[in-house]
Formats: sequence, C-alpha cells, structure tokens
Amino acid sequence: MGKKMPVPAPEVPSGFRVSGTACGIKSDQEALDLTLIVSDQPCTAVGVFTQNQVVAAPVQLSRTRVPAEAVRGVVINSGNANACTGKRGWDDAEQMSQWMAGHLGCESRHVLVCSTGVIGAFLPMEKLNQGIDQAWNQLGSGPLEMERAARGIMTTDTIPKWSERTVEDRKQNFQVAGIAKGAAMIAPNMATMLAIIMTDVPLDQGVADILLREAVEESFNCITVDGHMSTNDTVLLLSRQGHPQTQESSLDSIRTAITEVCQELARAIVADAEGGEHCITIDVEGAENRASARKIASSVANSPLVKTAIHGADPNWGRIVSAAGYAGVEFEEKDLTLWLNGTMIYKEGIPLTIDESSLSRQLQSEFDVSIRLSLGDGDGTARLWTCDLTAEYVRLNADYRT
Repeated sequence: MGKKMPVPAPEVPSGFRVSGTACGIKSDQEALDLTLIVSDQPCTAVGVFTQNQVVAAPVQLSRTRVPAEAVRGVVINSGNANACTGKRGWDDAEQMSQWMAGHLGCESRHVLVCSTGVIGAFLPMEKLNQGIDQAWNQLGSGPLEMERAARGIMTTDTIPKWSERTVEDRKQNFQVAGIAKGAAMIAPNMATMLAIIMTDVPLDQGVADILLREAVEESFNCITVDGHMSTNDTVLLLSRQGHPQTQESSLDSIRTAITEVCQELARAIVADAEGGEHCITIDVEGAENRASARKIASSVANSPLVKTAIHGADPNWGRIVSAAGYAGVEFEEKDLTLWLNGTMIYKEGIPLTIDESSLSRQLQSEFDVSIRLSLGDGDGTARLWTCDLTAEYVRLNADYRT
C-alpha cells in the first residue's frame, strides 16, 4: 500500500448518510474541512479517546455522550483542533452540536463532535454555522459522499482513508465501513487521528464498546509515526440499535470485520505518514508475554536511528537489536534473532554474513519493509506499524505554522 487507497470508496452502510464540504476553515478556501455523519434513526454509539492529559474541547464533550443508544450524528471539522481553548472551546463545541441537532430534530446531547488541526486557535463559528447548513444539503450514501466525508477530515494527510468489510449472518449481508485521518503526531495508545466506523449490524452499547476497544487495541494502538500523542484523538463506532446475534460464530465474524477495518485504516495512516517513504511492519515473537513484546516493538518503532537507517536503505541491524535491548524487557542476547525484509541477518546473538548491497537495494526500491525479532520460545507476540524518518518530515513540522 503506497500513498493511495487500494480500492474505491465504498457505499455508506444502510441507515447512514454522510457529506463533506468546504466552509473556509483552512487557508485553502476550496479544501474540504467539514464532515457530517447522520444516522436516520437513533443509533448505538461508543468511543475511544486520547489518553493525553491535555484534552481538546470536542473530546471532553463527546466523552460525556458515549456510550449511548440514541445518537443521531457526528459533526467534524478539520483545520482547527479547538484544543487549549478553555470555556469558549467547550461552548463552541456545544454550539456545533446544537446547530446539527436543529437539522436532525433531536437534543444536542445526541450529537457527537470532533475537531482536528492547529492547537490553540478559536473556531470560526460563523463559517461553521454556514458549513453545517451546506453539508446538510449534500448528505448522501454513495461512494462520492463517502470520499468527500473522508476528505473533509484531512489535515496534513495526502490521501483520504477508508475501509470496508461485509459480514454475512443468517443469510443477510451486513456492512462495516469507516473513514480515518492521520499522518503525524501518531503514537501507540491513540494518535493525532480521527476514525468513524459505521455498521448496519445491530449492536447494543455493551457489546459495541467491547468490540471497539478490542479492535482499537489491535490497530490504532499499534501504530507510531513520531511517538507524539495528540489532544484530539477519537475513534467512534456507530451501529444500528439492537442486540447482537446469540450465535458465537456471528459475533466472531462481526468482531473480525470491525478489527480488520480498524487495522486497514491504521495501516493507511502509517502509509501516509508525513514525509514517509516506507511503511515498516515490526513483529516481535518469543517474548515472555504480549506486554513485553509490545514494549520491544515500540522501542524499535520509535527509534530515530532505526527509522533513519530504513530511510537511507541501510541494513544497520545494530540499531535494531540495541533498540530492543533498551526497551526495559529482560531477555538473553543469545536468544535474539533478527530478520530484515525476510532475510535473517542476526541469529541467536551472532551476526550472519549477508549481501548487504543487495538488501540495501531492496530496501531502497520497496515501500513496505518488515522487521522481525525473535526472543526465544515465549508465547508473547506483538505487531506494530511505523514509518521511516525523513528530512521532509522535519520540514513539514518545522513549517507547520510559520
């Protein structure tokens, strides 16, 4: 997966409508910067949010409104995070929900709010008011509306991001589909990202909450671009009201579909990382437990030296094994084995003789890179996704505001 989505945008799951419009929040006045997601009937909604102690107003507001079983919609703006804005930020987020609730004919507490963009600036409320009116008139359920909704939440993303799975249950086909944004300030335990997952599978809030948290743990909590946790991270799951199917096989298929959609969106975020030229998959196996494997994978994934080596197509295995060694997890060096792009280059604590020039050419030519570490015969495994670190990443973030 390079910097493009591998498939066209999907249809919106039945019972939902979406839209994306431009209301002038971004400096490019024609760029889409407002997205609406509407449920035609009250729906189940659950969410997972940033773990940062500095929390944007829309996150504070939406956290008070989920889990719930009477949500009617979500309003999302990009270009302005409405973070670190005090009481005015809260009031502005509430006002956004009130404007959308007016169109829906519901109470504002049944509307969720998300924002993403520059921290510390107040929202242009008049533009948002007009934008919500405009976006309301553009609601639809086709691939075009889905793509515009995905574009409306982008900030420094270069591509819109979506994913879809079909679930067959008792001779009925259900759909799970989602959109996401994110390209930097990405770290495990959520990131500078938004994701909205919609499904016409009927779920009650208890089951929906479990399924979303499980999916996030295996997807959005497994990505890192720069180790920087944001103030606005939000993942929402919206579903039809109802009780899950009693058959365990049905619930398993729903769980798999939601997890796969989240994983595909998470990997798309890393593939679109600011300045990134490689998407790196890090697998750790043989650890004492999953937590230990995750710590080692995270240590490797966040190492600037590892990330710059991959960018330079340098199979510098010493950087990888040393990053594993300072992760704070006990293991024996004699048990450590490393593969880079499928080539074993370090076996049980001993470097192997390899054709470094050939491996370097492979790293340079391929977008996807794999790092695999084995620590022995433990049961703990983990997979994380990250990217290389480039001069373009530095430029983009140095010039972000000035």
